Formats: sequence, C-alpha cells, structure tokens
Amino acid sequence: MLAISILGYLLLNLAIGLWASRKVSTTTDFILAGRRLPLVLAASATFATWFGSETIMGAPTEFMEHGVLGVIEDPFGAALCLLLVGLFFARRFYKMNIITFCDFFRIRYGRYAELLSAILIIPSYFSWIAAQLLAMGIVLKIVLGWSLTECILTSSLVVIIYTIWGGMWSISITDFLQTIMIVAGLLIVASVLYQKVGGFQPLIEGAPKGFFRFYPEFTFKGYVEYFAAWITIGLGSIPQQDVFQRVMSAKSADVSVKATMLSSFMYLTVALLPLFIALCGHHLYPESAKDGQMIIPNMVLQHMNIPLQILFFGALVSAILSTTSSAIMAPAAVFGENVIKFFNPGLTDKKLLLTIRIGIVVITAICILLAVTRESIFELVAESSAFSLVSLFVPLAAGLYWKGSNQVGCILSMVSGLVVWLMCTYIETEYPPLIYGLFTSLAGMFIGTYLFKSSGLRTA
Repeated sequence: MLAISILGYLLLNLAIGLWASRKVSTTTDFILAGRRLPLVLAASATFATWFGSETIMGAPTEFMEHGVLGVIEDPFGAALCLLLVGLFFARRFYKMNIITFCDFFRIRYGRYAELLSAILIIPSYFSWIAAQLLAMGIVLKIVLGWSLTECILTSSLVVIIYTIWGGMWSISITDFLQTIMIVAGLLIVASVLYQKVGGFQPLIEGAPKGFFRFYPEFTFKGYVEYFAAWITIGLGSIPQQDVFQRVMSAKSADVSVKATMLSSFMYLTVALLPLFIALCGHHLYPESAKDGQMIIPNMVLQHMNIPLQILFFGALVSAILSTTSSAIMAPAAVFGENVIKFFNPGLTDKKLLLTIRIGIVVITAICILLAVTRESIFELVAESSAFSLVSLFVPLAAGLYWKGSNQVGCILSMVSGLVVWLMCTYIETEYPPLIYGLFTSLAGMFIGTYLFKSSGLRTA
C-alpha cells in the first residue's frame, strides 16, 4: 500500500509537468513562469527552495547529535537567507527584468564577469542536487526495497521528465501542492508523537545538558564557527539561481517581496517540525538514534500506522522533489543563457530553450554519479552553499550597493575567494575555510576596485 502510494505521487508529478507544458512557449515561460505567479504560488515555490532532504533528513541528525547549535545553518540560516533576500535584493532584482542571476553580472560588471560567474555558479549546484537525489534514493529504497542506485536513477528520471516538460510552471504548481502535503504530513505526525510523549516537559527533562543552548560557549573559536554556521546558507545561498528564479517569477515587485518574506516565516516554523519529530522519536524509541539521517523515516515506518506512513512519506517525497527540480533547472538555465549565448549571441529563443533542456539532462547525469559515491546529505548541502558564498556573494552585494565597484574588483573577488577557500579546505585550517574565503573575496573586491579605479574597466 505504501509503495503504491509513493509511486502514485511520482506519477502525479509527471502528470502536472505534462499539463504545465502547455503554458511554456518561450524561455521566459520556462525559466520564470512568464513572471506571472500570484502570491500563493510564489510564496510556496520560494518556501520549497531548500525544504528537502537537508531539512527532513540531514538537520534532524545534526540536531540529535549536537543540539540546537548543530542546526544553526539550517533551518535558522536558511530562513535568514530568505529574509535578507526579501529585505535587500528581491525588489532590486525584479526591476532589472533579467532572466538569470548571471545577467546581473553582465549588466553591472561586463561580459567577462558574466561568463566567470556562470562558470562558478554551475558547479556550485552539483553537491546540492546530489544531496537531493541521494535522499530520494534512500527514501525509495526503504519504501520499494530496490537498490540505492536503482532508486536514485528512478527518481532522477521522474524529475528530469516533469522539469523538462513544464519548467518553472510545473515546479511552481507542484511546489504549491507539495507544500500542502509537507505541512499537513509533518503536523499530523508531530501531533501524534506529542501526545505519545506527553508534552514538552519530558523532552526537556530528558535532553542532555546544554542541548537547547542557542549560543556557543564564550570562546573566540566558538563564535567564529557560530558565525560561519549562520552565513553558510544565510549569505551563501543569496547568490543562487534557484532563489533568483523564484524572486523573478512573481507577477510584480511587491508580490516578489511579500512572497519572499512570507516564505522565510514559513520555512522557519515548518522546518522546526522535523527537529521536534526526531526529538520525540529519540525519546520514545532510543534505538532509532543509531540510524543517523534515517532516524525519522525508520521511526515512522516502524512505529506509525499505514495512513500516517503514507502521509509522512508523501510529504517527504514531495519536499525532495520540489527542491530537486528547481535545483536542476537553475544551473541548466545559466548554462544556456550565460555560457552558450556568450559564445553564440545570435542564438534563437527556440534553440536556447532546447539547450537548457539538454543541460538539465547532462547536469542530472553528473549529479547522479556524485550521489552514488557520497553518504552524507548534510555535508553535500554545506559544500554547495560555501562555494557560492566565497566567490559570488561579495560581488553581488557590492554591485547592488557600491557604485564604485568595477569589473576588476569583481573578478579578483570571485577568483581569490574561491582559491583561498579551496586551499584552506585542503589543508584543513583550524577555523572554517569559508571564513578565510569570504574575507579574501572582500579584500579582492576592495583591492581590485581601488587599484583600477580610473581604468574604466567597469564593463567589457
């Protein structure tokens, strides 16, 4: 019964993708849903940006091992990211009327900055997509009993088909339906467990000392790591195409801002439910703690009745599908719009749309290879956000809020931040490598801008 229900969810997504394909006739329709999404669809789509494997499977594992301090990155940092996008970036981006995030770099810094930003942003998605495919494979393996590789390939095929058919239209519509499933499923499971536990008091009394502490111990290293946890997704995911697509898909600038702010509140509140479920599960069934990132799925499978299993796994499948589809389309859109068109400016809209669809298939294939060779969902997600933080955040913020910033500063910022981050990651520095990368990126922007202030190299 459970397996049939999950397969039904997958088929429903294919049907929605096929239906949504009727709305796609141009690249703008495919990437930005024609910039016609109302508040409800725009907010649910933005909420679903990261509400996937990291939130339901990765974060609860960290929460049970390290307490509240272990999940500062997600959900708190992720909610912060959406809040900052709504406050400082959404309206400005929307008014520019551009298709991809990298178009901003072309307008603000020149074509070479556009190409470099595209080259950097595309691989930053590989770990993120791989994390979603790995999670989907794990879920289907539990439900269907197939091998992990077979499950990853099956889920990848479903995502590819409905994303290629309907683009952002199918993603937005499925996100709306999946958001309902996510909220309903998690609320019901959490309510059942709350009653079994007997309230919050037994959970608080049974937790280790300092488990619910929100701030680190008063040491310099502790606060540096705490700061790094906040900004990994909090700042690192601002310069990302999937966030940008949702901002630009709303029907107006006001709707874009409201949708982003609403999604921030939704994410923070709903994302706390998996943490609560994991805590209740550990309290009621201590043996489930040995399962790591499988703690919630296994607990539900072993101790819940069939209707609740269907509801939970339906919500889980929905969450991962919605995140995966947009994550795959984002680098494919950048590849077509900002790499292929860079070398072939005369590319027609029809050929561009075909190129993006081919890119979806190729990028998914690469991420499948990565997914079958890795085990930690949480680590894959962290790698993705850190990549964009150290290379793209500073040039983006400077381009919007510092009129004096120029192309040389932008390129030096992107290259130096990434190189230093990679070096620090390789040598395993005492402090988080992304801190070194971020400050190097900031220094590169200032040095490049002031040394070439009068060179006229703001555009290419």
